[in-house]
Amino acid sequence: MPELSPDAWIAIALSFKVAAVATLWGVPLSTLLALVLARGRFPGKALFDGVIHLPLVLPPVVTGYVLLLLLGRKGPVGAFLDQHFGIVFAFRWTGAVVAAVIMALPIIVRAIRLSIEAVDARLEQASGTLGAGPVSTFFLVTLPLSLPGILVGATLGFAKALGEFGATITFVSNIPGETRTIASAIYTASQSPEGDAEALLLSVIAAVIGLAALVASEVIARRFRRASS
Repeated sequence: MPELSPDAWIAIALSFKVAAVATLWGVPLSTLLALVLARGRFPGKALFDGVIHLPLVLPPVVTGYVLLLLLGRKGPVGAFLDQHFGIVFAFRWTGAVVAAVIMALPIIVRAIRLSIEAVDARLEQASGTLGAGPVSTFFLVTLPLSLPGILVGATLGFAKALGEFGATITFVSNIPGETRTIASAIYTASQSPEGDAEALLLSVIAAVIGLAALVASEVIARRFRRASS
């Protein structure tokens, strides 16, 4: 039975760290975007929707390259953040979080949007007639009823962030202990004839985690459907 190297365990731990932070940032942002798409009526909504879901159809390398151009030390946003706040994303684990958020965002937004659209708008209207403002209505009515979609989106988003590779390696490279996630570790191991066993074991681990996330999301959705029926 092959054993994982210390570097591989570090990569797994870093992947969970990146995925957890990306989920914590991605879910609130996705909830806001999903609310805008589900309830908003404004010109250019279809274009806005397309931009949010663009990472799904673009090669991940393109997304990573755009992030590098914008958030790199010489990029317009990256240079500003570095000079004024000392914040650097390129070639840092925090950059891996940014890449993971961007790549997972469409999946999370989709799940939450469908959940919000399933909420009866008359309940929100009734809340308004009782004196609740839009913010109060969202937190007291829409958000609790949309919780199943939020949990499903968070679960799938975590799994997507955990396995992100293309955008991450383009934006933050493959630095051991800093930006080498489980996907990058699999790629690195597969490039060495002696690393085939470790690459296979890491692939199995990644597949098990991904399958567990899919099963968990389905279980969550079923339980909430039964509770609401």
